[in-house]
Amino acid sequence: MKYIFILLFLTFISVNSVAQTDTTLHPGWNPSGVAGLNLSQISFTNWSQGGENSIAWTFFSNFGFHYLAKPWQLKNDLKLAYGRTKLGNADYRTNDNELYLVSVLSYSIGWVVDPYFSNSVRTSVAPGLDYSTTPAVQIAAFFDPGYVIQSLGFIYNKDKNFNTRLGLALQEIFTNKYPQYSDDPATQKIEKFKLETGLESVTGANYALQNNLLLSSQLTLFTRFKALDVWDVRWDNTITVVVNKYINVNLNALLIYQKSQSPKTQFKEALQVGLSYTLF
Repeated sequence: MKYIFILLFLTFISVNSVAQTDTTLHPGWNPSGVAGLNLSQISFTNWSQGGENSIAWTFFSNFGFHYLAKPWQLKNDLKLAYGRTKLGNADYRTNDNELYLVSVLSYSIGWVVDPYFSNSVRTSVAPGLDYSTTPAVQIAAFFDPGYVIQSLGFIYNKDKNFNTRLGLALQEIFTNKYPQYSDDPATQKIEKFKLETGLESVTGANYALQNNLLLSSQLTLFTRFKALDVWDVRWDNTITVVVNKYINVNLNALLIYQKSQSPKTQFKEALQVGLSYTLF
């Protein structure tokens, strides 16, 4: 399976090697930031056809702090999302809960691909609960678990709409009260920290399908040298319909496969209408 992903990586490079160079960045810092709030609410009074009152909200933000000083380029991207849902008289439940920070430093050497070093941090921003049990059981907290990955390899980032990178990687998993994400079941000791070596591949694309229809997709893969046939997969896709300057409709589909979390593929889909504002 690893050879398939390497082949896809090389294919992406060859297909996009003639793409136009990204000229949207100017020397120095290039900040960007979008924040928004998605809302959903329904209320019933003397309603004979049945139903329950409900309210759901999700706060999201995407920030970028990119620095260009040729031949160096540094890109910092932060995704933050948190949301809650209440149905009837039940307590509020979390429907989104993530912090994802990625920093990529690359050096242009005049090739189609450039050497790079990256660091990514992923965690939940608030307590995470398993609602399949009664009462609900907390299974995660801020940086518990926390996933940190450093990667060194080559990146293709000459196209403003497409980038891909592949490199040797170290993954650290930090836990405290919830060591099930880092513990080695083969030992009697409970490990609250795990270090893994392997390969990381990250591919991102952003395309305007229509004037007001945007597609954003990112595929992140990680495999360990001791088990190259098992890959952690995170595929995040969002289609955004821009209604006007402040209102948009978002369809997000997130697919995750991480054997240490669950032997089954995880999938989340969300269709939301919300408010968004470009901060800078």
